[in-house]
Amino acid sequence: MTQTIPIEFEGATLRARPGETLAATLTAHGVQDFRTTASGQPRGVFCGMGVCQDCLVEVDGVANRRACMTKIEKPISVRRGAHGRPLIAPSPSAGVNVSGAFTGTDEPELREPELLVIGAGPGGLSAALFAQRAGVGVTVLDERSQAGGQYYKQLGVSEQGVLPADAQHRRGAALIDAARKAGVQIIADAPVWGAFEPKEFIATVRGRSIRFRPAACIVAAGAYERGWQVPGWTLPGVMTTGAAQTLWRTSRRLPGQRVLIAGNGPLNLQLAAELLSGGASVAAVVEAAPAPGLGSLDSLLTMGLAAPALVAEGVGYLRTVKRHGVRIVNDTVIESIEKVAGGLSVTLAHVSGATLTQRIEVDVVCLGYGFEPANELLRALGCVHDFDPRRRQLATRRDETGLTSIAGVYALGDCTGLGGAKAALAEGVVVGAAVAAALGHAPAETLMHERARAVNELARQRRFQHALWNVYASPLTAPRERCGDTVICRCEEVTFAQLDAALDEGLSTAGAIKRRTRIGMGRCQGRYCAPVLDEIVCERFGRSRDEMSGFAPRVPVKPVTIAELSGRGSGS
Repeated sequence: MTQTIPIEFEGATLRARPGETLAATLTAHGVQDFRTTASGQPRGVFCGMGVCQDCLVEVDGVANRRACMTKIEKPISVRRGAHGRPLIAPSPSAGVNVSGAFTGTDEPELREPELLVIGAGPGGLSAALFAQRAGVGVTVLDERSQAGGQYYKQLGVSEQGVLPADAQHRRGAALIDAARKAGVQIIADAPVWGAFEPKEFIATVRGRSIRFRPAACIVAAGAYERGWQVPGWTLPGVMTTGAAQTLWRTSRRLPGQRVLIAGNGPLNLQLAAELLSGGASVAAVVEAAPAPGLGSLDSLLTMGLAAPALVAEGVGYLRTVKRHGVRIVNDTVIESIEKVAGGLSVTLAHVSGATLTQRIEVDVVCLGYGFEPANELLRALGCVHDFDPRRRQLATRRDETGLTSIAGVYALGDCTGLGGAKAALAEGVVVGAAVAAALGHAPAETLMHERARAVNELARQRRFQHALWNVYASPLTAPRERCGDTVICRCEEVTFAQLDAALDEGLSTAGAIKRRTRIGMGRCQGRYCAPVLDEIVCERFGRSRDEMSGFAPRVPVKPVTIAELSGRGSGS
């Protein structure tokens, strides 16, 4: 049995598995509240992927460490994050003198790879592998400590009694291994927080800011889950479907013993099956879409013909859920969540609006109401985007090779508009081939055959995705009641009532409302509130949403320390 690592958490000793995240350790020991907000409200794991910044804790005296991104490799001392503690510990080595005055910066190191790929998920790795095999020198940057992205999350723990890696883990591991053996340089723990025209980026690598100026770049930054702004959505124990899946797939930790999963789409069913395999009790899977009926037969047939293996996976998840007696409640959404003595109490409502009388009590609520593309870097570069009314999101304008409106800038996968991991894998080959050709490399005949197969596979996967979302189509666009004391902005704790007051004052742009209310000024930089705000403002003033109607992307697109900005971080 693997030796555990002792973690001191506010006077108690917890036992952690080597390789798991701090968030997984705390969750496994029943800790749900990780920090306290300015108003005194507790917060815990929400996104599980470093986006929301709600799991900030103090580690060995260093504040604002994201528990979901901190891997356990040695004994550490942890305290809950508390508003009012210093954001940084003043230190001459951090670019700040003992009086707190800024001491100046060093010019960041400049690296000029032939091809820079941002994001080590399925699409990014696929593109990097093809381009490298075609003769291109490729560097991949990824914010996480392990390559694989959200779909190919790698299992970070191994000990007796822990379920081993499954087929999805193994496929991801094979892709990562192939990329490395081909010579792709994969740099982990490297968040990219700046993008400048025409194609220059700045990232934090081992605590230091590094500039990257490639001949060409591929942005494959993925997506993150939308917020579901109902009363109680910020409570500890309420997290995204992806966060719960990350706890299980990377650390083999359950988010709780009694779980309610709600949202729209197939990921929720997969999560239910996975948590059941780990011994959790799933109270229900609450799906916003109606149950498939006769009207769905054409779409189901298209899915079966386009991607039979994916359909088989879905059927397997459904059988697992039904075998355990889990209810699937269609045409229904979460209306509110309350903290009670036994955990969390959830009120449901029909999509049509009628509140259900029965309440469900659980330990954890998982929300999976769709995705937003992580397109901040693409927008910062000036790439043109179009609003997709069906998905309610900005889609990057690209040609058939993935080339954006900016020369030398390519994009693929879910950061351009939701398409799924299988489509991203095929698209990676197509884009990798295009970049190689643009850089003057002639791929071998065998590689061109591979590209031809990828073109056909991409077409199949896109047919599958279109049919899938026909099956999961729902008239639902947003929570029914977006008003009163319900929080719209998690970071700054701005409510819908405060937003309404700003609108009543005549403020008619997202920027003006941001300055008036602080919506979008927090650590997550509007990733959860900005789309909702944009939607509300455009509806109120009769405008159409587009790339100019919401917040403008600004550097840094992710939080960065003064030490990193100054070039005097702790890394080497």
